[in-house]
Amino acid sequence: MDEISLLNRVRADVPARDPDDVIRGRAALLRAIEAPATAPARGPRRPWIWVGSAVAATCALTGVFVFGGALGAPVGADPAAAAVLGSAATAARNVVDPVVGAGQYLEIRTDAVYAASGTTEADAEVARRERDGNIEEGDVTSFLQSNVQALWVPFDRADDWIEVRCAGIPVQTFGPRSETFAAEMGILGGDSRTVLPGGVTESGYSIGLLDDETAASLPRNPRELLEKIYRDNGDAGPSRDGEALVWIADRLRSGTVPADLRSAFYETAALIPGVTITEQQATLNGRTGTAIGRDEDKNGFRQDIIIDPETGAFIGERQVLLHPITDMPAGTATGSTSVTTTVVDAAPEGTALCTG
Repeated sequence: MDEISLLNRVRADVPARDPDDVIRGRAALLRAIEAPATAPARGPRRPWIWVGSAVAATCALTGVFVFGGALGAPVGADPAAAAVLGSAATAARNVVDPVVGAGQYLEIRTDAVYAASGTTEADAEVARRERDGNIEEGDVTSFLQSNVQALWVPFDRADDWIEVRCAGIPVQTFGPRSETFAAEMGILGGDSRTVLPGGVTESGYSIGLLDDETAASLPRNPRELLEKIYRDNGDAGPSRDGEALVWIADRLRSGTVPADLRSAFYETAALIPGVTITEQQATLNGRTGTAIGRDEDKNGFRQDIIIDPETGAFIGERQVLLHPITDMPAGTATGSTSVTTTVVDAAPEGTALCTG
């Protein structure tokens, strides 16, 4: 998990559960996700959220590209997807990024939806009574939960950062059992505002953003950048090409990628085999763009990035089920994030973000 993934964690203050139930439930859910007949588990980028009555854990275009040579055979994205990525790359090169001045903050807001999976109280009771508490594949259900949060990063990053997190609220269920589970879980956590001295969390972990030095060190040549991504990822993920697109999506959703690097990321995505247009008009958090993604049959997910080819803006990213699992049908976005960045003159004193 890259450092910015910390910004997308689900709060840990879910109801306490017996540790043995947690262990057994987690194992059962992993078996359900990994079963080849359904949908194997996604790679390590973003774990599933296990929260429930018997299970509780935190997880919460201009032109067509044809590439070959050093990276192997002349393959890459589908021509239509490459054209969209090329247009977005060209547009991004003409964007002037916002500049944070002295006394100002960069506001990074993330509007996300994640899957929460676990068991109802009734199913947990059956497991305790009949199977010594062992949770089976058929006991697990899921619902989708909102996750809204924002970070205010000061001009001088050694100063205090401000983080606001909003309570998680169920936003979509999948049948009666899913509805029951969502009702039993209710609103997860509460609205919170935290001061992070110099961006350091209470656990001593420093929140990492894509800073100027790191961004400057990345190649702008798409072929060289893709080779670096392959090297850095090693054997991570179900495939090197799928993990390369995940790598790009992870950094784009940080909200701190400069325009020239966004352009290079789009051109690099056009080099990845299997990348296609997955939805011409995809909407996240009220913003519409083109979804570009890649199916990963090994883990049963598709990674999408959603971009505006006219402006080069990154709208968001999502992971979509290719096969049904835990009551969720194929095509469900089990995780999605939409990130917006703004320069503001002050950080908030309260949690008005959560009621606006």
